[in-house]
Amino acid sequence: MENQYESNADGGTFGSKSNFLVVMVMILGVFAAILNETLLSVALSKIMGDLAISPGSAQWLTTGYLLVIGMLIPVTAFLIQRFTTRSLFLSAMCVFTAGTFVAAIAPGFALLFIGRVLQAAGTGVLFPLLTNVVFATVSIEKRGSAMGMIGIVITFAPAIGPTLSGIIVEHFSWRVLFYSVLPVALFVIVFAFLKLKNVTETSKPKIDAVSLLLSTVGFGGIVYGFSSAGEGHGGGQATGSLFPLPPGSFL
Repeated sequence: MENQYESNADGGTFGSKSNFLVVMVMILGVFAAILNETLLSVALSKIMGDLAISPGSAQWLTTGYLLVIGMLIPVTAFLIQRFTTRSLFLSAMCVFTAGTFVAAIAPGFALLFIGRVLQAAGTGVLFPLLTNVVFATVSIEKRGSAMGMIGIVITFAPAIGPTLSGIIVEHFSWRVLFYSVLPVALFVIVFAFLKLKNVTETSKPKIDAVSLLLSTVGFGGIVYGFSSAGEGHGGGQATGSLFPLPPGSFL
């Protein structure tokens, strides 16, 4: 395959040093993106007071984030086949970085929510793309250990989000949650621009608009149902929040 990375069965978990370096930087970008899933959970009360918004509106900053990621799942498969690894990763990181900056400077809820949506749009593409790069660059006998290492790192991100958020908002403004992510995202963009190559072959797959629409709404309904159920306090509210699950599963 053209522009394929080096593959060496004796070159460590990722096959070679060049593979390891590139995949680690991609993991760093995905780590920063996934960290934002839970980074705001502790900061919502301060955001509510600062922006004078209701608890329901503030909760959409986390629910909306997960909802956008869920809706992008079926689209990402098409994007990975249609565009090169380099262009897609850089585009996703740029969208995520732009969303982070917008959220950091947002004077009100509307702009903050737009920033979160942009963050989620980048995140929804990054993780499937990372998995695709690993399968394309790592030899079959080493894919298990490579994916295991990635799984540990990625699972760690949302786990430390609330703790990290609590430490930051206790001593600084909630905007620091976004400003602190910006240097990491910019570093990943610069490194990827200089080092990242195309490791997959592109094609021109036909897209079924109806299936794409139904699967997008379906995944979105499932994510919204589960996230809303987690926010409920029992009784009719919890039951009502599960309403999107059956239609989403059916679609």
